[in-house]
Amino acid sequence: MNHHAITVRHNFETAHRLPHLGGKCTSLHGHSWWAEVRVEGPALTGDGTVVEFGAFKRGLRQWLDAHLDHGAMLGVEDPLCEALRAQGSKVCVFGAATPDGVDLGDLAWPTVENVAIAVARVATTVLCRLDAGEGSTVASVRIDETHVNSAEWTA
Repeated sequence: MNHHAITVRHNFETAHRLPHLGGKCTSLHGHSWWAEVRVEGPALTGDGTVVEFGAFKRGLRQWLDAHLDHGAMLGVEDPLCEALRAQGSKVCVFGAATPDGVDLGDLAWPTVENVAIAVARVATTVLCRLDAGEGSTVASVRIDETHVNSAEWTA
């Protein structure tokens, strides 16, 4: 059986806080995040691709830049959500759907694990809109929160 895969990476600068965990992550703090998304499939398109790199990267990067880059990721219960929005800050609220309909309702807080799930959902949405090889799916997402901390979601 044939097996094909591509991987794309993108970085974004985003703050978050995790008050439900206690400790130093209760404070609002930022990271230089890296997202690595792998798409796999048993077949290629007629153009010889799993999915065209440019179109897939563009869709993924547009979402990351619009919703996360130079913003904050907060839980729906976080009192900072409204305070930051009132100041004109970009806030991606975990525990609710994004304005463009990505469902984060079951992801209460922006842990690195939940960020990986969120990016997997976005990547799947982007992939479904593109010409991809039959049976192609988002196979894994790795999110590097720091140089030493990461989480991975796999299908």
